Amino acid sequence: MSPSAVSGPAHLFRLAGKCFSFVESTYKYEFCPFHNVTQHEQTFRWNAYSGILGIWHEWEIENNTFVGMWMREGDSCETRSRQTKVHLVCGKSNKLAYVSEPSTCVYSLTFETPLVCHPHSLLVYPTLTEALQKKWDETEQLLYDELITDQGYKKILREIFEEAGLLKATEEMEVEKQNQKISLEFETVEKCSKEYKELSEEIKKLKELLSQHGIAYKGSSAENTSVEHVSPKLAAAVTAVPNGSKTDEHLHGDTGIWNDTL
Repeated sequence: MSPSAVSGPAHLFRLAGKCFSFVESTYKYEFCPFHNVTQHEQTFRWNAYSGILGIWHEWEIENNTFVGMWMREGDSCETRSRQTKVHLVCGKSNKLAYVSEPSTCVYSLTFETPLVCHPHSLLVYPTLTEALQKKWDETEQLLYDELITDQGYKKILREIFEEAGLLKATEEMEVEKQNQKISLEFETVEKCSKEYKELSEEIKKLKELLSQHGIAYKGSSAENTSVEHVSPKLAAAVTAVPNGSKTDEHLHGDTGIWNDTL
């Protein structure tokens, strides 16, 4: 497979196209940022291993900071593919300093570079576009106002990181997106009734949330609904309740982001 596009802090882009080696015992490891990681067994054995330990895939992000580069989909290893996590640490020069295999077929590399010595060098926020930064700011406000849960907050952040090309969409999310494209028809009246009941309960919770924040609500399931006196900080979180049809907008309630299944 081809490596992912170069992404992350712009000052690290200068590492693209370069490779750094590390020799341990009879093995030579080579790390090519934003490309791949390889291992070469330097012996005269007839079956000496020489292959790929991972191809540049995505960043690992914790506490809104880049903490590592994931190289995935390497050579097959038993029932899975080899993969490597590269840790970036401050150093006087660019060099591959340490290699280990914490678990079978999963490798850990430590790469030293002066490019990450500044305390803000691995922050995610500055690498985003102005539009995605604004979306992040609005999400922070929603969390502060308790209009979304921690789970909902993390979900939106992941969507932001995926849109920025920092993370790859998970298989589960791909399945979810495919399911959203399936016909909205119900197989039986019972299923329709069940979904209607669940949706009614969700609408009830959302009405209560609007009331808690002093927002007037009017409408019914048979009419177009609307929300009056919506403050700016709620505009991005609270939308009109759909009148029985699917909408592309999401409602942010006290249960996190509402996955509209109807």
